[in-house]
Amino acid sequence: MFKRTLAMALAGMAFAAAGVVAPHAKADYAEAKDIVDSSKITIQRLIRSPETPQVKSLLARVKGVMIFPQILKGAFFIGGEGGSGVMMSKYANGAWSYPAFYTMGSVSFGLQIGGQSSEAVLLIMTQRGLDSIINDQVKLGADISAAAGPVGIGTEASTTTATGADIYVYSLNKGLFIGAALEGAVIAKRKDWNQVFYKGTYTPTQILRENRASNPDADPLRAAVEAGA
Repeated sequence: MFKRTLAMALAGMAFAAAGVVAPHAKADYAEAKDIVDSSKITIQRLIRSPETPQVKSLLARVKGVMIFPQILKGAFFIGGEGGSGVMMSKYANGAWSYPAFYTMGSVSFGLQIGGQSSEAVLLIMTQRGLDSIINDQVKLGADISAAAGPVGIGTEASTTTATGADIYVYSLNKGLFIGAALEGAVIAKRKDWNQVFYKGTYTPTQILRENRASNPDADPLRAAVEAGA
């Protein structure tokens, strides 16, 4: 029974990795709010971590940020990982947008077994990276480039001009944020959660660029990101 359940879950992740967005369960406000609340905790942990002191400097230069408070990874011959999260963009005046909801998934093949849960933060450093995610479904490493975020005391927060990356990726495993590339992961919009959370039909462009949607339940997350930057 466990193998069958895991196989079905991985099949869903495989569809996401292939660029096919499978139908989601009915959107639920409490679940969407939990993603927002958990994202605040995740970004605060990254900002406060002694292993990533350069994050505050990076946040001052980012175009946007994506936060995935829980990415589930499982493997039974075919491995996959996926989760839901939020994206926020920074306006020209330094203020942060309200969050838009996204999902991320990937799949890998090979003889493997096990499971893991982790968190991920994607710092979007270029306008190209921001535009690509807002405008369409993207694949990291193909449509936009991603690199492991710098970690460690004394590590310089080098510019993306040096690395050629549109996005810096940080993942948290076993209590420690480490750089991770998430090569091949597909990022797609969660239209259903945007609709439920903002009680209307809003596109990521309207939320992230035009500031048409708002919800006070997301203000603590916005304040946490702004404080970190």
